[in-house]
Amino acid sequence: MSGYVYKPPDSEAKSQKPQKPQKAKQGGKAEAKPMSKTESKTLKRKREQESLAALQLRVDELDPKTADYDKFSALPLSSETAKGLDASHFTNLTDIQKKAIPLALKGLDILGAAKTGSGKTLAFLTPVLEKLYRAQWTSLDGLGALIISPTRELAVQIFEVLRKIGRYHGFSAGLVIGGKNLKEEAERLERMNILVCTPGRMLQHLDQTAGLDVTNLQILVLDEADRTLDLGFQTALDALVEHLPKERQTLLFSATQSKRVSDLARLSLKDPEYISVHEAAASATPVGLSQHYLVVPLPEKLNTLWGFIRSNVKTKTIVFASSGKQVRFIYESFRHMQPGIPLLHLHGKQKQLARLEINRRFLRAEHSCLITTDVCARGVDFPSVDWVVQIDAPEDVDTYIHRVGRTARNEKLGKAVLFLDPSEEEGMMERFESKRIPIVKISVKEGKKTDIMAKIQDQVFHSTELKYLAQKAFISYTRSISLQKDKNVFDLRALDLEGFSKSLGLPQMPQVKMPRPEDVRKLKNRSRAEISSGSEDELDGAAARPKDKKEVRTKYDKMFERQNQDVLSSHYQNLRPEEASDDEFFPVKRQLDDDDVEAVAPKNADDGVRGKVITVHGGQELVIDSKRREKLIQSKKKMLKFMGKGTKTVFDDEGQAHSLYELGDEDDFRQGGDAEAQRRRFVDEEKDKVREVDDDDKAAAKARRQEKKMKRKERERAELAGEVPADKKGGAQFGTSEDAEDALDFLRSLPVAGGDGDGDDDAEPPKKKAKKWFQDESEDEAEVARKKKRGKVIEVSEAPDTLEDYEALAAGLLDD
Repeated sequence: MSGYVYKPPDSEAKSQKPQKPQKAKQGGKAEAKPMSKTESKTLKRKREQESLAALQLRVDELDPKTADYDKFSALPLSSETAKGLDASHFTNLTDIQKKAIPLALKGLDILGAAKTGSGKTLAFLTPVLEKLYRAQWTSLDGLGALIISPTRELAVQIFEVLRKIGRYHGFSAGLVIGGKNLKEEAERLERMNILVCTPGRMLQHLDQTAGLDVTNLQILVLDEADRTLDLGFQTALDALVEHLPKERQTLLFSATQSKRVSDLARLSLKDPEYISVHEAAASATPVGLSQHYLVVPLPEKLNTLWGFIRSNVKTKTIVFASSGKQVRFIYESFRHMQPGIPLLHLHGKQKQLARLEINRRFLRAEHSCLITTDVCARGVDFPSVDWVVQIDAPEDVDTYIHRVGRTARNEKLGKAVLFLDPSEEEGMMERFESKRIPIVKISVKEGKKTDIMAKIQDQVFHSTELKYLAQKAFISYTRSISLQKDKNVFDLRALDLEGFSKSLGLPQMPQVKMPRPEDVRKLKNRSRAEISSGSEDELDGAAARPKDKKEVRTKYDKMFERQNQDVLSSHYQNLRPEEASDDEFFPVKRQLDDDDVEAVAPKNADDGVRGKVITVHGGQELVIDSKRREKLIQSKKKMLKFMGKGTKTVFDDEGQAHSLYELGDEDDFRQGGDAEAQRRRFVDEEKDKVREVDDDDKAAAKARRQEKKMKRKERERAELAGEVPADKKGGAQFGTSEDAEDALDFLRSLPVAGGDGDGDDDAEPPKKKAKKWFQDESEDEAEVARKKKRGKVIEVSEAPDTLEDYEALAAGLLDD
């Protein structure tokens, strides 16, 4: 809730300055004493009372039937109200204001009907301020005026106008529309003189806020009364009115007024004055409004809408859809295709701050397209709206009038277009003619037609969220059509639902379950808490399920649904194990132990027992005489243990098989003797095993060393004799013999660099020379021959795995 306190301006306080003492006249007269503060306050209060009495006299002399005023300044209004109207640039009276304000100033109940944009807001805000001003209302008197609006957007707009024209009054005003902390709102309500609210949130405060006093309420205002009195607000409004006092003034305003006796009796109206300034007009819509309609098949609506938006990017447009799901799908799919104009969307399920921000952005935008539901169809004043597009037919003519009333306001120009399916054209035209609505049929130019079905299908295919929105949009649209009362216009069987599903990018048409009428009434009368909890999504999900799909039930659900359960109770008790704890839930399945296996074990076929013969593991034939034993046969683990084949065999690293090592129990351990003796015996056995393995390893290492030594000597003798070993003929060969298992064999055959072959270890090694990219032809032949000579051969092991192998390799390298 937003609370604002209107303080009187400083101009009046400055004007009430104490009078200066007059100078003494010649002749010796005494000077006048200055006025005290008490005398100044008394004089000010006296002047206010005189002004108030003169204002009340002017109101009493006012004759509403003969009064004909053109300006606000001619009405008997307080100076504060007159200054607020003038500062807000409200000077001339509209038709509804000329007739409604004089009657309201006289304290009469009013039923006012006028076209959209005709100035109904000032027609009831001005009498509200005057009513409280003449009653000298203060914050101690409690709530004096209550203004109820069907939508939050309209309530915010009314409150803004109230702030402008009531800026010079001392009243405190509050806005109660939900979306904020209830406790914080309740703390401020006690100090409010005027409240602008929505029905649901105000009813919540009347039921829960103890400090809210409405016993002195002076005036009740219902804006868009026909909308507030309809099915969706009927329960909340009835409960709200019960909290209000019977002695009050009531003002009802709307573009399409309801005269039903039940509505008037519920609101406790007393001899209301009915005002309708446009009944004799040629049309119920604004004069400056150009109205058109297009015959568009349902599958082509999105294509036509896209083409329209692309052709009017330099305008300010409002697009109305029948449901919030359609609004969300159109907005999400169109904005990814970048139409070239800022897109906004607004529906009733959005958070309050988001709705206010979208309203603010669209108000300030020069070019924009707002996709919305009927939440913006009533009373909301968006300036300079060029087009109103209705892609879904309205439920009645009154809804159409309110929608197109968002443009051509205040005697300005505007345009509207309505999309109608071929099955809806005839019925809607008959209703427009009965209401004297001039509407012209038009068609789309061939050059402006576009096809975006492929783009939407691509988006839906790649986005699961958009696919979900498409399904919800289809379901919500078909449900809204099925719930319409006028079946001459809205015939679900005449619509191409398969084509509509494809236009939304869906691969197949969702199956829809239509709700019953009583479910619809419950859905409309839900609170906002129930809506936010996701109950509608649950209903939509139920609607999306096929009709023939049954609800899944578990075996326990079926068990509880059985009749005569006491017949089988003993059977289930027998199946339940005796040791089962109370914590178990439905332990119906019997647990089979080893003793049970032996007790129910099948008999051999040779025993002559009658039953079913089954061949089990190992080829043995057994006789099964019960289903429980037959089921037991299927357990390999139980059967192997029963047949004496339950021991498990494992294989060690060397591939030798042995039984699985299992820990013995305490008794088996004590039978082996003293614990210390068992430990020493285990250590000695392990030492012997380690010693045997170590001796084997040493013998194998010695054999490998001897073999390597013999091969090295053979290789050296072959080098000295100028022969090539047999394993080296044909070049280096890796992996072809035991001596050449890897690339190190090739290194063994290479001489040590710099060796001269004479075995002189004291010879100085030759100096290194710089590398060249080419061979020098003048190089000494002796030097070349020396380089070709091979020196001592160093044996390199293929894979040195002992310390001796590494020492031999290091010594050979150091000797070089």
